[in-house]
Amino acid sequence: ALRTVHRFNGYIHLKSIPGASPELVAEAGRYADRMSVNIEIPTERNLLLLAPDKNYESIYRPMSYIQQGVLQSAEERGRFRHAPRFAPAGQSTQMIVGATDESDRDILLLSSSLYDRPTMKRVYYSGFIPVNPYDKRLPALDKAPLVRENRLYQADWLMRFYGFRAEEIADEKTPRLDLDIDPKLAWALRHPEFFPVDVNRADYEALLRVPGVGVKSARLIVSSRRYRTLTMQSLRQIGVVMKKAQYFVRCRELTTGQGVNELRPEQVRRLLTAPKRQKPDKNEGQLTLF
Repeated sequence: ALRTVHRFNGYIHLKSIPGASPELVAEAGRYADRMSVNIEIPTERNLLLLAPDKNYESIYRPMSYIQQGVLQSAEERGRFRHAPRFAPAGQSTQMIVGATDESDRDILLLSSSLYDRPTMKRVYYSGFIPVNPYDKRLPALDKAPLVRENRLYQADWLMRFYGFRAEEIADEKTPRLDLDIDPKLAWALRHPEFFPVDVNRADYEALLRVPGVGVKSARLIVSSRRYRTLTMQSLRQIGVVMKKAQYFVRCRELTTGQGVNELRPEQVRRLLTAPKRQKPDKNEGQLTLF
């Protein structure tokens, strides 16, 4: 109705349910820009615990229907300009975080395998919010794990745009993400042997591993150093967060003596996580008198 009756040409995201038939998926894909089937729980063992009527087969089957439809549509539109489209924005899925006992490593490994599918564009993470205190299968959390959800999104970004593998972000020794620091900084502190990175010589992939250096700033570093030697000031102008990067890079002013290897990872962590000092109020002394 949105497409044919109301002539709506904007973005439509349509969710399928486990067990959806190929006929319904094929018809829905003609009208939706993106389709999704939510995995909900990262392991089938816990999915069966909380939702006995669901299983991974009933979830992955509609995913395969969507994938086949997207790939077939792309092939047909490559040959025939006016061939009907099918979910041109691909598909996505979602997982609940914190309702079951999976580690962040388990979640990221599953996300990594899903991104290997040619049509999977996004994996979303939703922090579990307890609303039913009577079901003993669900944990009684005081608050939603929003920080953990945020760290998973940061880790997901590292896998999609920074060349990190799930096994690196959450390895066997540290299967849970550090909630106090972002996963890129956590990896850097666990691997001080990788640093310092010379910003005037290192390749693009190595620059992406430096805390405080983003995709855009890494590209600007590679292009700018062709014409000049980069300094701390030029790195700031490019957009590098020097508060973090100064411990992991080498340039004209930063050579030795102040990197992560000299200061040790523990000390760098303390420096970067220390609470900010508030500027004293000019009337502070007067207020204390009263």
